[in-house]
Amino acid sequence: MNKAKFAIAVLSAATIGSAYAQSARDYISIVGSSTVYPFATVVAEQFGKSTQFKTPKIESTGSGGGIKLFCAGVGVEHPDITNASRAIKASELEQCAANGVKDVIEVKIGYDGISVGHAKSAPDVDLTRKQLYMALAKQVPDPKGGDALVDNPYNTWKDIDASLPAIKIEVLGPPPTSGTRDAFVELVMEEGCSEFPFINAMKKSDKGAFKAACHTVREDGAYVEAGENDNLIVQKLEANPDAFGIFGFSFLDQNRDKIKGSKIEGVTPEFETIADGSYPVSRPLFFYVKKAHVGVIPGIKEYLAEFTSAKAMGEEGYLSERGLIPLPKDEYAKVVGNAKTLTAMK
Repeated sequence: MNKAKFAIAVLSAATIGSAYAQSARDYISIVGSSTVYPFATVVAEQFGKSTQFKTPKIESTGSGGGIKLFCAGVGVEHPDITNASRAIKASELEQCAANGVKDVIEVKIGYDGISVGHAKSAPDVDLTRKQLYMALAKQVPDPKGGDALVDNPYNTWKDIDASLPAIKIEVLGPPPTSGTRDAFVELVMEEGCSEFPFINAMKKSDKGAFKAACHTVREDGAYVEAGENDNLIVQKLEANPDAFGIFGFSFLDQNRDKIKGSKIEGVTPEFETIADGSYPVSRPLFFYVKKAHVGVIPGIKEYLAEFTSAKAMGEEGYLSERGLIPLPKDEYAKVVGNAKTLTAMK
């Protein structure tokens, strides 16, 4: 055998060996949202105890980061499932398809509220979405008047509204890869921003300018990116009672001994107020499954069954005890049906 043929033979053997090693993965790989992470972890632990399958391995990468990993390709070197605290975007599905990930199953698991919380020792505060936009946007309407945007001049909450405390604006929140950040920008910043008529008019005249005005967060220290680790935000809020943090209601609910939620437009974030729609800042939570991996990686169909079961996702399920707001009955029935039939998104 000449050297060239020998090299090809060695390479082929290595490739086969590698493929065999990859095909030997016997656990479900899950990435994605830090908000969905605690729910998925509880389900994974229950799944590991009650079935013959291994407990899935879950990484908290943020919604955007998880979808990017999920959409990178088909094969056991890629995750099987990604958790998301927002719906997958059309552009992300296109990226999935471009990389051969063509059948994606969407599972909506319930609802969560976005909380603006602070230390339990701090005074109670009632904020509006307009005030939060004015506190956190990179550019805001000129306080002197007129239809012009200027670099954010507000240093304290009292600068924005005399009814608010005279403390420095400091808000700890998630990075751009986070679904919580996406939802906060859309449900809080954009809503508050739209209350200014000249900015609201941009929706029709110049969508790009409208988005830039409403979605761009200031970078002068008033907003502090705290990564995907909500526990770090809690520690910082305990250390600084003047600071606020942005996180999902479920996380607030699990840390009530240390933090509390601020009212938003007069409504406190609670299980009941999110469920009945009176709390103004809530969003659906999801996970996405790679259909091509079902039947290849052991246990995916069974994991889907555990997660969507009444004992987990139902009104009295163990996930509601962790702060998940259950789906309405008709919506829940549809989700269960799609999960059973492995119906992919259109």
